[in-house]
Amino acid sequence: MGFAALGLMASGGCAHAQAPAAKVPAGTQAAKDCPDFLPAQTRCFAGQDANGAYYWIVIPKAWNGALVVHTHGGPRLKAPKPDDALEDLERFSVTVKEGFAWAGSNYRRAGYGVRSAAEDSDTLRQIFWDQFGRPKRTILHGQSWGGNVAAKTAELYGQGADGKPVYDGVILTSGVLGGGTRSYDFRADLRAVYQYYCQNHPRPDEPAYPLWQGQPVGSTLTNKQLDERLEACTGVNLPKAQRTAVQQRNLDNILAVVRIPERTLDSHLGWATFTFADMVNKRLDGHNPFGNVGVVYTGSDDDAALNKGVARFAADPEGVRRLAFDADLSGKLTVPTLTMHAIDDPTAFVELEQVFHDTVAKAGAGDLLVQSFTDEHEHSKLATPEYAALLRAMSAWIEQGEKPSPASLAAGCQQAVAIYGEACHFRVDYQVRPLAERSYPR
Repeated sequence: MGFAALGLMASGGCAHAQAPAAKVPAGTQAAKDCPDFLPAQTRCFAGQDANGAYYWIVIPKAWNGALVVHTHGGPRLKAPKPDDALEDLERFSVTVKEGFAWAGSNYRRAGYGVRSAAEDSDTLRQIFWDQFGRPKRTILHGQSWGGNVAAKTAELYGQGADGKPVYDGVILTSGVLGGGTRSYDFRADLRAVYQYYCQNHPRPDEPAYPLWQGQPVGSTLTNKQLDERLEACTGVNLPKAQRTAVQQRNLDNILAVVRIPERTLDSHLGWATFTFADMVNKRLDGHNPFGNVGVVYTGSDDDAALNKGVARFAADPEGVRRLAFDADLSGKLTVPTLTMHAIDDPTAFVELEQVFHDTVAKAGAGDLLVQSFTDEHEHSKLATPEYAALLRAMSAWIEQGEKPSPASLAAGCQQAVAIYGEACHFRVDYQVRPLAERSYPR
């Protein structure tokens, strides 16, 4: 059966499931006015689960009977607020326009914690099932760091007490799919290399601390202050003609050695500061999961001096163990899994897809994985018709056993262009390179 016959689009002429009446426990959930970016007569609900996680649930009038549980990226370091989920709901409103119900949790706490976020996401799935009945399909969609969360949710909660699958499919977009112990080494390298050239994070007049810590407990450094230090050292936000020779040299060396895009240097340094501090100080009890002993840094204008002078630190086995337990993936897929990743993703590098591929293959679950790639240069949101193609292809895979391919996803995307008005960018011939080719000899 082709995509057009699936009857998934809210504007289509096929019969749709009748949206059920909600069973609303007092004080936990309330009907809300839907934002205007959703289809007319959509119903919206917001609440807070027993662990304190805020959430939103959305059911379109022409509901196709399926639910998408969304796991958001980050991790966000600010305390969760009741309407945080609206940002992701707007970004991925194509889900609702395609006829799916949507549910997104803010997670119970700020900061890192894949297992905690996975528990909150599955709790929301249970809330939806309790309030509205079990949908005919339940699909996980994880974006960015939420890809790690969604994959972990499927691992931990994918099987019900009756031994049957709870989730019918998993979609991972722009995913941080290397797990905790493979996805962040380059940011630890960034801290070391940045400090070698810039000597201002920390400054000489500030107390020293191990760079893998991100920043020490009690630090009052702000994002704005960190940006000012980065700017002073590299002039990254200045036109090239306005940078000093020293700034340009520092910037060229940092980018060449750590191999990250100039446009996201500030973001990666922020993650290597504030997210690392949350991860190490609050989640790992001070244990270090990162190491650069033996790393040979290359690409600078003086590699010998860099490798002699750069700060070195060894990973604590307990830190590695704890991070692996929280965030590493087993690869033991049990339901159809689709991924989509921009080849030039400047935040979650595309090579993470190869790590995930190899993990899944080692677990013997390769038949349940289809990976796709696009020619885009973004991370947080790719072209809308591409997400529509993933949703339709996943439905066909679940319901008719029609396993998609990169070529069929590209064709399905073209069918969605007439509705969403954006171009498709799928690359059907792309072969992702291993993460080691982008990293450094170890």
